[in-house]
Amino acid sequence: MTGNPQTNSRSDGRPPASDTDSGVRASLRAAVELGLPTTIADLCALVRIPSVSWAAFDRAAVAASAEAVATLVRELDVFESVEIVQAGIGPASAGGHTELGQPAVLASRPARNGRPTVLLYAHHDVQPPGRDEDWESDPFTPTVRGDRLYGRGAADDKAGVMAHVASVRALVAAVGADFDLGIALFIEGEEEFGSRSFATFLDENREALRGDVIVVADSNNWDIKTPAITTALRGNVTLRLTVRTLAHASHSGMFGGAVPDAMLATIQLLATLYHADGSVAVAGLTSIDVPTPDYSEEQLRAETGLLPGVTPIGHGSILSRIWSQPALTVTGIDAPTVDNASNTLTPSVTVRISTRIAPGQSAVEAAVAIEAHLRENAPFGAVLEIDDVDTGEPFLVDTSGWAVAEARSAMAAAWGVPPVDIGVGGSIPFIADLVRVFPAAQILVTGVEDPDSRAHSPNESLHLGVFKRAVLSEAFLLGSLNERAGH
Repeated sequence: MTGNPQTNSRSDGRPPASDTDSGVRASLRAAVELGLPTTIADLCALVRIPSVSWAAFDRAAVAASAEAVATLVRELDVFESVEIVQAGIGPASAGGHTELGQPAVLASRPARNGRPTVLLYAHHDVQPPGRDEDWESDPFTPTVRGDRLYGRGAADDKAGVMAHVASVRALVAAVGADFDLGIALFIEGEEEFGSRSFATFLDENREALRGDVIVVADSNNWDIKTPAITTALRGNVTLRLTVRTLAHASHSGMFGGAVPDAMLATIQLLATLYHADGSVAVAGLTSIDVPTPDYSEEQLRAETGLLPGVTPIGHGSILSRIWSQPALTVTGIDAPTVDNASNTLTPSVTVRISTRIAPGQSAVEAAVAIEAHLRENAPFGAVLEIDDVDTGEPFLVDTSGWAVAEARSAMAAAWGVPPVDIGVGGSIPFIADLVRVFPAAQILVTGVEDPDSRAHSPNESLHLGVFKRAVLSEAFLLGSLNERAGH
């Protein structure tokens, strides 16, 4: 780690402690402040582990990351059990073998004296780093520049892991290790690769994971001064589309103008997916009508790097386009590269399509609509192959429960301002599985990121002030839950 972060200073003008803190909250604030240098050092150690969970990367790094997390959890000395667990992906093969998902960390301690149990979720795997030349510093060398810690996973989601660890540390420091709150801890190892074993993991570890409140620390805040609770998430449908028009490549001069090649067919087919304003033109994909806060085009440009002269796409308020309407992106194309292009008609082209679907729509229903559109609009009789389909359900959070009220109080005390409710254009599909297995649990989707975190992108970073306040929020929440009886 390079740089010299001022972990105890406040760049937003607020004092380092609140005059209204009393009792346990005062002790929790002091414990978070005192422990912050160790927390950041532990986070840096996790960032150094290249725990990319995608199939093409070394699984040993994910295993090393799981072991590092398990060590941090064991050192808390509050859990009855701490295990590294792998669940199967799908049914067993003909030979009786089941492919295993990436390793997760599972820990639990039972509640006592009528206290609730909270399930704390985060994930320790990360996205691939991409090209090194796109990073200002090595993606797996945690580096501080200004108020931010840079590195792959520094925000998404190893900071979420450390928010859980640090908040439990603070609770122990404030009230001792013999507290009554029940805690289940689930640190997943393949969220960035689609959580393929998640449903099996939940079914196999149902009792160890059962909680009255579930805290998912994998989302955003409104900005670096304002916390947020995520109340709406889009779902997703991803698929691989192969377009074929020829049995083999042919000379583009000899036959061009009479024979449609796969590139032409693919370009025309993909164009049918969009209206002229860039919004999605697939019949059967739905939207919802929900109010959105003010968010200007200038803010959109500042947060996304939209180039001068390039206009936003879609219609309606900007946040409605991101939170409550479908979006479709072609995220990859397999075709001849420019350097290797020859004067031939391309026989086949393969693309990856990623669709975000609005809350309220079934992912399976959306997948059927997308496939129907592609097949109905295939130009020139092109042959289509659609495979590797993956779906994730959208989610709307019920904000009427007592746990949301406790979370709002904790955030307001930690940040100095009340939280706002936000939607998120991204997807956390496994939340639907949590609802399926634990229908009575109250779900809180929180996070350590801010609009400049650039999760999944080069130069991913964590704002250290946001991180401290996120840890403090969760510590306050745990402290309140530990005092709550008759839930």
